[in-house]
Amino acid sequence: MSTATLPATADGAVAPPEPGLTREEVVRRAEALAGTLVDRQAETEERTFYAPDTHEAFARAGLYRILVPRRYGGHEFGVETFMRVAQALGRGCPSTGWMYTLGAAHALAVASLFEESAQEEIFAGGDFISPATITPTGRARRAPEGGWIIDGTFPYCSGAPYATHFIGHTTIEDEDGGEPRLLLFIAPRDQWTLVDDWGRQLGLKGSGSHSVRFEGGRIPDHFALEDTHLSEVDVTRGTPGLRLHGNPEYGGGPLSSMLLESASLAVGMAQGALDAYEELMRSRTTIFTQVVRAEDPDYQLWYGQAAGMIATAEAAVHEAARQWSLTCAEGPGAFTREKDLRLATVCREVIKLAWHAVEGHLFPTAGSSSVRSGQRIERIWRDMSTLHSHAGIGVLLPSVATREYARVRFGVAEGGDA
Repeated sequence: MSTATLPATADGAVAPPEPGLTREEVVRRAEALAGTLVDRQAETEERTFYAPDTHEAFARAGLYRILVPRRYGGHEFGVETFMRVAQALGRGCPSTGWMYTLGAAHALAVASLFEESAQEEIFAGGDFISPATITPTGRARRAPEGGWIIDGTFPYCSGAPYATHFIGHTTIEDEDGGEPRLLLFIAPRDQWTLVDDWGRQLGLKGSGSHSVRFEGGRIPDHFALEDTHLSEVDVTRGTPGLRLHGNPEYGGGPLSSMLLESASLAVGMAQGALDAYEELMRSRTTIFTQVVRAEDPDYQLWYGQAAGMIATAEAAVHEAARQWSLTCAEGPGAFTREKDLRLATVCREVIKLAWHAVEGHLFPTAGSSSVRSGQRIERIWRDMSTLHSHAGIGVLLPSVATREYARVRFGVAEGGDA
C-alpha cells in the first residue's frame, strides 16, 4: 500500500494502516505466523524463498513496518520488538526468519543515517525490505548529470526476492589513479536485477539470499554516503535520523544492532530444534529399555542441558537488546565504539550457546531416523551450520571485533602501540 493513500496525522505525518497496533500484538502475530511455517520448510527450501502468501501475511501483520519511522507510515516499535519477532519467525522456519529479518531490519539504518530528502523517497511505500551487504563490491563512478552509476554483482543479499531496495558498499573509481574510496549507497528495486543463484548451499536454502546485479544502475547523490561503512559509523555526535525523528533508537550503535539480528535468529533456531526434540521425547522410546524417552534419565539430562543453554541465550539476547535501547536513550555520546563492540561480544556468546546446545546435545542424541534429510532437527542443524559460515559471524565477530573491543577498551592502537 502506498503511503499516498494513507491518512495524515495531526502533525502532518503519514498514519500507518493500523494506528492502534501495539508492540505486544505484533509479536503475538509473528508467533502465530511462525506456527504456520514449520510444515512449509521443505517447499521454502525448494523455492529458495518464502511463499508469496507468506509475504502478504507478513505485510498484513505489519511486520515490514516495525522499524519504519511513524512519520512515513511505520510503527516505529524499536529494536526490542523487532528482535522478538525475528526470534519467533526463526523458531518456526530458520530460512524464513533469516530472509525476513535481514530484509526488514535495515529500515533502522536508513532512518538513522540518511537525510530527510532521501528518507521521504525511500520510505514512500510504507513497507520496507532491503538486503544489505558489507563487503565492498563492484565500482561506482560519477554520472555526467550528477549522482552515481553502479556496476557489479553483489552476492548474499538475503531478502532480495521481495525487496523494495538494496543497500551496498562499493568503491569509487578515482580518475587520477589514487586510492579507491568507499561508498555506501541504497538503490531502489528498479535499478538492479535478481540473479537466480541461491539454493545450492548446505543450509538456509530458503533464505532468499540471491545475488543482485547492477548494470549501469543510477543512484542520486542523496542516496549515497561517501567514506562510510555501515558497521563503523560514529554515532556519538548524533545522526540525521535522531535529529529528524527525535527517537534515540535512530542514533544507536550500528554494529551491535546488526549482530542482535543474528543472535535473535540463532536463539529462535535453537528453540525450534528443542521443540522438535521435545516431540521426540514424548513419542519415541529408547533403544534398549523401550521406555518413552521422557522417562529415561539420559534423555532427561540431554534435554535439560540443552534447554538451560537455550534459555540462557534467550535471556542474554533480550537483555542485550534492552541495553542497546537504554544506551540510545542516554544520548548520542553514550553509544561509543566500546559499547557497540561490548554488545557485539554478548551476541557472540549468545550464538555460541545456541549452537552448542543444538550440535552438542540435541543433534547427536535425536537418533539417526530423526536427522535424515528433511527432518526438522536435521534442517535446523544445516541452517545453524550455514549461519556460522557467514563471514560476519564465523570470522569477523570472533576475531576482528573481539580484538578491537580489547584495543578500544585499553586505548591501544591497531598496530599495538598505545
